[in-house]
Amino acid sequence: MTFLALGYGDVALAALLLLANAGLSAALGFGLGRQLLVAGARMVVQLLLLGLVLKLLFAIATPLWTALAALLMVLVAGREVTARQRRRLAGPWRYGLGTGSVMAAGMLVTLLALTVAIRPEPWYDARFALPLFGMVLGNTMNGVALALNALMEGVAREREAIEARLALGHDRHLALSGPRREAYRTGLIPIVNSMSISGLVSLPGMMTGQILAGVDPVEAVKYQILIMFVIAGGTGFGVLAAAWGGSFLVSDSRPPAAARPPRDGRLALLGLGDAVVRGDVVDVDVAAAGDGLGGAADGGAVLDHLVAGGDVG
Repeated sequence: MTFLALGYGDVALAALLLLANAGLSAALGFGLGRQLLVAGARMVVQLLLLGLVLKLLFAIATPLWTALAALLMVLVAGREVTARQRRRLAGPWRYGLGTGSVMAAGMLVTLLALTVAIRPEPWYDARFALPLFGMVLGNTMNGVALALNALMEGVAREREAIEARLALGHDRHLALSGPRREAYRTGLIPIVNSMSISGLVSLPGMMTGQILAGVDPVEAVKYQILIMFVIAGGTGFGVLAAAWGGSFLVSDSRPPAAARPPRDGRLALLGLGDAVVRGDVVDVDVAAAGDGLGGAADGGAVLDHLVAGGDVG
């Protein structure tokens, strides 16, 4: 069995569906028509360029060019993770946390799959490495973006409760356990849903592509199961790194207020004071809070690296 080649006219007919949705959005006043058209045009250009680049990389088949292509994919994924945060970390970690999480998790599980399960010769062959890394990276990126957004929103929403737990002597990891747990759960929802409905509601993309290309369905299923496990592993590791890293970066390592003795022999009245805003960064006036209450000067771990708002890019 051979695959059925598509002409550009066939692709253009499918594009009419997008145009129809853009027209409906404009007619109904939803305001998404332009975004749909721009996203569709961007997708076409990116995929056409990708096809040309992959053809070149497949012909060269060197680890250096494969690694450079993978690095470019990681940088773009990191930018997309950052752009989808309503509340962002301040400083270089705004970009670094998401990028580092997707890169570490994606590279780990992709290298494991290439060297242990698939075992192409050579293992860095771009024909195998880049498509696999792209699938893992795309799903990990979605999970990490959702997890970080849920974490930052949770910290902002539960700020008073977190500060109260710190004042009662909990360390920062325990005080932030609620938002961190919710972030981990949120980040894994897409891959859990995808695995739950595979084969019943939807036929996954890789399996469908292989079947259309003439591969035996049983072999296509085995590849798809392998890919789903690899994607789930990468997403889980990336989300875990993002959730723990984010909860670490929005707090500091000072001991809980309850662990420090009161000053002047008085009973320490523990609190973190009111939040004050400096530019885009939320900080806490802990020194003033400690002096005003006659208690601890530091007030425990401080949520001093969380952006108060910010536009979604």
